[in-house]
Amino acid sequence: MTPLDSAGGVAAGNGGRKDRLEYGSEERKAGFLPRQLARWRGSEMLRPHLVNIGHLLSGNFGGVMIMMASLAIATRALGQEQFGILAVILTIGRVCERLIRFESWQPLVRFIAVEEEHGDVGRMSSLYAYGLILDVSSALLAAVLSVVVAWLAGDLIGIGRGNVHLVAIYACAIACNPRGMASAALRLAGKFRVLAYVQLASFVARFAFSALLYVVDAGLIWFVLVWTVSQIFDSALFNFLGFRAIAETGVPSPLRADRRGLPGRFPGFMRFAISTNLSSTVRTMTHEMDTLLVSTFAGPGPAGLYYLSRRIAKVAQMAGDMIQTVIYPDLARLWRKVGPAAMGQLVRMLQLALAAIALAAVGACWLMGRQVIELVFGPGFADSYQLLLIQLFAVLLTLHATPARTALMAMNRPTFVLFASFASATAFFAAAFVLIPRYGAMGANYAHVAFGLMSVTLIDIAFWRGLRRAEPIPPAASPSPVNGAAAMEAES
Repeated sequence: MTPLDSAGGVAAGNGGRKDRLEYGSEERKAGFLPRQLARWRGSEMLRPHLVNIGHLLSGNFGGVMIMMASLAIATRALGQEQFGILAVILTIGRVCERLIRFESWQPLVRFIAVEEEHGDVGRMSSLYAYGLILDVSSALLAAVLSVVVAWLAGDLIGIGRGNVHLVAIYACAIACNPRGMASAALRLAGKFRVLAYVQLASFVARFAFSALLYVVDAGLIWFVLVWTVSQIFDSALFNFLGFRAIAETGVPSPLRADRRGLPGRFPGFMRFAISTNLSSTVRTMTHEMDTLLVSTFAGPGPAGLYYLSRRIAKVAQMAGDMIQTVIYPDLARLWRKVGPAAMGQLVRMLQLALAAIALAAVGACWLMGRQVIELVFGPGFADSYQLLLIQLFAVLLTLHATPARTALMAMNRPTFVLFASFASATAFFAAAFVLIPRYGAMGANYAHVAFGLMSVTLIDIAFWRGLRRAEPIPPAASPSPVNGAAAMEAES
């Protein structure tokens, strides 16, 4: 009987203890892979997560395929240079959004998990309102910042001041994209099918309008408008579903919540939000600003090739995002109940699964990547193949670190995650500023490999050391809600 089974409540009493001893003896006799397969089949805690991850992967994979079709239309309609300008415009918006935007869903999940034990729906509603205020204010600030950046640095990053109005158009999508509160509500409500399929509607609309633009031979501004309107539609639908999920749980609407004295009523919330935002900001500087660096040193044409390879590589990387979406809420609730042994086993299993996904993606790209890129995006984008191959290796490293990073957040160790993010970003920029001027877009991929190696090393060390130092929790242990909440507040 594995620690995950014990955490799920499978074992109980003396009979359960005897079964665990017999199972452990048999398991030790088996090889590594048979042991892992037996754990996957037998874990009552992991199996529901696998179903949810499957829903998210299938829904997101379908969405990504539609998104790739829209990009294929854009590459053929605009050509390498104009598509590069489109990529830079979208990247400016995404960078400013990620730099300013609070990842409010992470502190919301953690703090609402505590309030759920007390059943105070009024406080939960106020927490959601707290997150919504952060979301809206940061979205508006990010929209303004994107226009300012384009105006001041347009010539430097290769789009010129003549395209500032295009950045201003896309800034409307940034201003209308507060997602943190709705994301937390859907995750806590277990609405993983909604999270998986909600973007499909906007992706389909974007694809349909992109096809129409290709037929009528429309220019760059129309593609910017299509991307802007489709994202606004997606955000509106996402928030509608988030508010509905809150109502279904019996929590009053955050729009009518008591918003007085929120920092004083929820001490530690802003500190946790700022910490996770800094960590996310550092990762954004490497995973979004890289396109701007390539455009600065090599021009918008190579930046377009690099942007395309990054979008394709994210098809594999989204598996890591789905792991965090599904696993983090329950780990935040159950860390004190499952104990270090079960946590370590869960992370190890997920790392094996993600390694298999990444290796399959690398193999598929090596076998037929160039032919597929030429067929789908056009011969002018065939040079993305080499970029994609190196990028997928960097994605493999990123995926390996994702389960341990998520577990550290659930263990209330955001400082470790923040330190690892800063160190990895330092490695990235040190490599980027040396290699991009010399190797162009390929230098950015090498910098991502440096980022991944540093991240894997530091995150793994922090996680496994943290598990060894944590006190084991007996399977029957079940701390009271009051004591659990008090301990969590003490740690924060």
